[in-house]
Amino acid sequence: MYKLLLVEDDDRIVKNLATFLKGEGFLVNSASGQEDALKLLDETRFDLVLLDVSLRDGNGFSLCKAVKQHGDVPVIFVTASGDEYSVVTGLELGADDYISKPFRPRELVSRIRTVLRRSRKGQALLEAGGLVADTARGTVYKDGRELFLSALEYRLLLTFLTNKGSVLSRTKLLEEIWDVAGDFVNDNTLTVYIKRLREKIEEDPQNPRIIKTVRGLGYRVD
Repeated sequence: MYKLLLVEDDDRIVKNLATFLKGEGFLVNSASGQEDALKLLDETRFDLVLLDVSLRDGNGFSLCKAVKQHGDVPVIFVTASGDEYSVVTGLELGADDYISKPFRPRELVSRIRTVLRRSRKGQALLEAGGLVADTARGTVYKDGRELFLSALEYRLLLTFLTNKGSVLSRTKLLEEIWDVAGDFVNDNTLTVYIKRLREKIEEDPQNPRIIKTVRGLGYRVD
């Protein structure tokens, strides 16, 4: 059973979310601020931290950095601060995902399970076709040159790299890459982001060699 640390200063949210997550089979501890959270992290090994940006003491960004020093525990930001600066700052500090309030509880559970699945693979470096994704630093390189991806492009690429060799349907991809800005990613938007990602990582985006189309089924990275 996975053990989660919920760091949130709204008692109502803590009560409702903890009850829901426990019903989904998770063990949940909570803290309202940075000091309490750090004490719990010193005492207990958690599988994942759910973290708000605004806390009663300290802030989520500094706490995320501290959490990553406790054995690189996966972090998902759960916050109303869904602006691009906050999203990028959180991801650059090592956060594994970012979901904006208000959110659907089952969406959060799906995100939690996806992050836990990725973390179990235990790979800091993911490689394919001359690409290297450093998940510890949140950076991507192509033949030694750093690529600058949007948060959603980065998550899409990680989804492909962590499922290397498997065919991913469009439905599966949509489940994995909820927009970090809080907007729903529909089928047309997915097409746009795959096109943009190919333009950044492929030598010839019109004839992709990394993200391959499997007709009638989806996409695959070998």
